[in-house]
Amino acid sequence: MYTGNNILIKNGRLIDPANNVDQICDLFIKDGYVSEIGQLDNDCDHVIDATGKIISPGLIDVHVHFREPGDEEEETIASGSMAAVAGGFTSVVCMPNTKPAVDDATSIEFVHRMARQARKTFVYVMGAITQGRKGTDLAEMGLMQKAGAVGFTDDGAGIQDASIMTRALKYASMLDTVVSQHCQDLSLGSSGVMNSGYNSTVLGLPGMDPLAEEMMLWRDIQLVKRIGVRYHAQHISTAGSVKIIREAKQQGVPVTCEVSPHHLLLTDDCIYEYDTNYKVNPPLRTKADIAALREAIKEGVIDCLATDHAPHLKSEKELEFLAAPFGIASLECALSLYVKALIEPGIIDWPQLLALMTHKPASIIRIEKGTLAKGSIGDVTIIDPDAEYTINAEKFYSKSRNCPYHNWNVRAKVERTIVAGEVRYSAD
Repeated sequence: MYTGNNILIKNGRLIDPANNVDQICDLFIKDGYVSEIGQLDNDCDHVIDATGKIISPGLIDVHVHFREPGDEEEETIASGSMAAVAGGFTSVVCMPNTKPAVDDATSIEFVHRMARQARKTFVYVMGAITQGRKGTDLAEMGLMQKAGAVGFTDDGAGIQDASIMTRALKYASMLDTVVSQHCQDLSLGSSGVMNSGYNSTVLGLPGMDPLAEEMMLWRDIQLVKRIGVRYHAQHISTAGSVKIIREAKQQGVPVTCEVSPHHLLLTDDCIYEYDTNYKVNPPLRTKADIAALREAIKEGVIDCLATDHAPHLKSEKELEFLAAPFGIASLECALSLYVKALIEPGIIDWPQLLALMTHKPASIIRIEKGTLAKGSIGDVTIIDPDAEYTINAEKFYSKSRNCPYHNWNVRAKVERTIVAGEVRYSAD
């Protein structure tokens, strides 16, 4: 645990959704923890004037890819951690689809060790459900949990075999942990590279049917009903998935879900220029799907916002559309993208947005984060909600530049990111 000097943050709009706090006040961090909130005049080592700024609990992203081990030329835990704090994230959860996969206790410990050396953001990790993410034999989930895994997923590959998924859910139930699923039934177009529909037909590209996502999601929810285990649907992208999750929640099924910025802002119309920066999995869908996802956020059906930060080399993304890898690097501009998708159209307000990026994701992986209550760890993000800027992917701290938002004009800028009482990023 990293602790720093005492910090007094003055005159900011403190928004702590976990405790229904939204007020102009000061925040005092002492020895790495929140000490006091109110009108303060404490002696301290460092004073930050947050007039006109938002003081938020540190942002949390439950879905990132830092590529280490195996593809360090795309991203490392160190470069990804720096990108995270630049985006205001004090805690992130790495996916296990590395080379080799994070499928044993030693791999979990490796990620944690590299994160400690990077000394930027808190890096958590999910272990693979199956050995090598091959979908056949279960990995040592119990040993990985003891090593610190906060959940399990074969992200990038949904568990195709229902019997394997049943066993995984039963083990997760005994461990009282969460299983996250990349919902995609490969029997419906395993070679697809974009949303299946009119545009894929016109462009001559193989499609990925929305039913591929919805069928696996429906199947898993039936299993969860029987077993009784926490289940998290990753990066949902279709109106049909929203309907399935809404109905499951109404029935009391312990299911949560996330949505990523590209599925709230971009459609498959973007692919008409064959720009591979728009190639993601699940693929960009339609305006109707975006409308359904936004409405689900407004209703509270969607539990958290996650970037699915997926960095790739420029040389990889310059391949033809069929051969290029899936993924968008967006960790450093995600907050502004969510503002553009959700706050600017009036769908939700700042307290609601920050709830989706702080205590709600924390509750999914059960970490004691996402709040500024007295005694909580001093993870803080200071945001200028009115600052306008132009996204410049060439200046990302991430090693990769595969970002379709380059040159977009956005607002809401991260001013400072404080992790365990230390300023780890400052826009200055």
